Amino acid sequence: MQKISEAIILAGGLGTRLRSAVADLPKCMAPVDGIPFITFVIAYLQQQGITKFIFSLGYKSEVVTAYLQQQYRGLEQSYVIEEEPLGTGGAIKLACESTTTPHVLVVNGDTLFDVDITTFADFHFKHTANCSIALKHMQDFSRYGSIEIEQNGLIKAFNEKQYCRVGYINGGIYILEVKQMLENNLPAKFSFETGFLERHTGTLQLFGFTQDAYFIDIGIPEDYQTLINYWKDYKQKINPKQKQGWNMFASFINNIKEYLP
Repeated sequence: MQKISEAIILAGGLGTRLRSAVADLPKCMAPVDGIPFITFVIAYLQQQGITKFIFSLGYKSEVVTAYLQQQYRGLEQSYVIEEEPLGTGGAIKLACESTTTPHVLVVNGDTLFDVDITTFADFHFKHTANCSIALKHMQDFSRYGSIEIEQNGLIKAFNEKQYCRVGYINGGIYILEVKQMLENNLPAKFSFETGFLERHTGTLQLFGFTQDAYFIDIGIPEDYQTLINYWKDYKQKINPKQKQGWNMFASFINNIKEYLP
């Protein structure tokens, strides 16, 4: 059985939309009760069996590396630092040059999605996919574009951002065949979402893996504050059942808490 043991964490974004709530920090370092957000991402990946970490950094990379070197001295880690913004695709391509396995997990440093990586990997290898995307089922959304899939998970189309009553969104977790990034004559700067996924829909084997699990993207202040509120309730052992998603959050934290500092 093939496994995924290596991950790229994309943590180089400017965090412009979050700037009003988190001044002058990379998004991945946004504090949750004093804990940098990336700590939760790392704990999740460790709990899922990831043992090697490649951090793709850009804006204020020194803040991130200083924290990682101090807090995670025993972690097998390396850094790929953009000298200028390369877009998500360029960042992934550059990080893929540091991989040691033919398939790598890619996650966003500002997103949590409680995907079962073992099951996700089984799905990816079963379909001999070039890239598999973890998809989150959502209702009444307009912040994200939606993704259409066949019954077997093959991706049919990516739709632009617009109001959608029900559908699947890109959860920001991928299993990627490394050679597709290194041997596909891709430019140094490009968007992974449009320049790779959308461009190659129908030509590469792109599959969507659906999961109804805890998901949060702290890219905007409102969602960042939701996470802070959930964490405070959890620490105080308050169970606000009326809050949608809280029980999923509590289950997620229970699973990863042994990996938190």
